[in-house]
Amino acid sequence: MAPNPEKREALEARLAAHVLAHGLGQTSLRQLAAAAGTSDRMLLYYYADKAALLGAVLTRLAADMANGLAAALPAGDRLPAADLLARVGALAAQPGFRPYMSLWAEIAAEAGRGAQPFAMIATTIAGGFVYWVDERLAEPDPVRRRDLAALLIAVIDGAALLAPLGDGAIATRAMGALQGLLAAS
Repeated sequence: MAPNPEKREALEARLAAHVLAHGLGQTSLRQLAAAAGTSDRMLLYYYADKAALLGAVLTRLAADMANGLAAALPAGDRLPAADLLARVGALAAQPGFRPYMSLWAEIAAEAGRGAQPFAMIATTIAGGFVYWVDERLAEPDPVRRRDLAALLIAVIDGAALLAPLGDGAIATRAMGALQGLLAAS
C-alpha cells in the first residue's frame, strides 16, 4: 500500500516546523517522530531513510522561503543592485525570516563538512538563491548580472550569519558599504 499523500503533506509540515524552530541539532529519527506525533517506524514508511526525510523537509523549507521572497519581490520587478541588496537584506533580517537564515547557516556548515544530504541540498538551494536574485537584477549584461547575484547572496548570507553577534554592527556596516559601492558604480 502506498503512503497517503495528504498524510505525508501534514507530516512534512509538522517536521518542517520542528526543524525550523529547533535547527539540525534536533533531527534524530526519534526526535523528529516525537515532533510529528508519530513513530520513527512510520517516518521510515513515508521516507526511505533519514537522508530522504531531511531532504524532503529542507526542500520544503527552501520553497517556503522562496515563496516568501517572491511575494515580497515578484519576478517581474527588476531593481538596481544597490536597491535589491537593501530590499533583500532588510527582508532577510526580519523576524519571520531569521529562523530560515539560521537554518541555512547550519545547512551550509554541514555541507562544508561534506555531510550528506546537506552538501547536495546546499548546492541546490544556493543555486536557487543566485537564480532568484539574477531574475530580479536590473543589469543588462548577463555575465555581470550573474556575478552580481552571486556577490549579493554572499554578502546577504554573510550578514545573516554575523547579525546575531553582538549588536550586528559588522553585518550592518558590510551591507551599507556594499550598497554604497554599488550605488556609486
